Amino acid sequence: MKFGLAFASSIGTNSQSALDICRTAEAAGFDSVWGGEHVIRPDQIDSPYPYTADGEMPGDAETLIPDPLIWLAYVGAVAPTLRLGTCILIVPQRNPLVLAKELATLDHLTDGRVELGLGVGWMREEFEALGIPWERRGARNDEYVAAMRALWAGPHAEYHGEFVDFPPATCSPRPQNGSIPILVGGDTPAAIRRAARLADGYYPGTTDHDVLAGLIQDVRKAAEKEQRDPASIAIHAMFGPQMADPIAGAEQLAKLGVERVMLPAFFFAGPDGMDKLLAFGEQVVKPHSS
Repeated sequence: MKFGLAFASSIGTNSQSALDICRTAEAAGFDSVWGGEHVIRPDQIDSPYPYTADGEMPGDAETLIPDPLIWLAYVGAVAPTLRLGTCILIVPQRNPLVLAKELATLDHLTDGRVELGLGVGWMREEFEALGIPWERRGARNDEYVAAMRALWAGPHAEYHGEFVDFPPATCSPRPQNGSIPILVGGDTPAAIRRAARLADGYYPGTTDHDVLAGLIQDVRKAAEKEQRDPASIAIHAMFGPQMADPIAGAEQLAKLGVERVMLPAFFFAGPDGMDKLLAFGEQVVKPHSS
């Protein structure tokens, strides 16, 4: 089992704390650090946040949400064994050719350590402020992924679709390993179908054991319908209530087939957070890592 430090940019919000959390995560045995995103936080949000009971987005107007790609580029050199991921990048909000260049450049400079965790977004107000259509954002996302993969695969790529259309062109540098692993996040049937169609990994947001078990079975069945080996889709899972008994929690997730535990970095916020992170590494991460 692997352990990722999710939302690491949420507590590594200044120059020194960003470096400290990554160095400490590496020393603690984590295999990866992950940054999330929102370009803006509208003052009025009527869209329900999917992962809280009251539907309210955590934080407030002064909560720092660094751009994840810039944050990962900043920390990438100080912890050279850590993989660098996004959880979650809202792909349909971005220009796919520019994003392909950004991701490939980061991957090239960090020796192939980038992973793209993506979602199609839950906040209509953010899309509207950015001038991007809310409707059909899922189809837009899937086409953007296909266009990026075409650019990453080799020179003289072209793509002709509804949302992306370009003649033969080359985007260089390209990813170190020919492409970048893609994780699809989300708990909806649409997210499961998307993971089965195009993802290297699946990352549901739930922390409920029974719900998670059902989602894992659903994505495996969906993969079979797509004539894919379910084992080709790596399962990720958020570590939440398992913190009450983290050793048992890690073993419980391993039995479900989880390949990477995603541990929210806010568990290690505060003055003694890095000491807690190191202790968690000794007690849980290193004994269960593979």
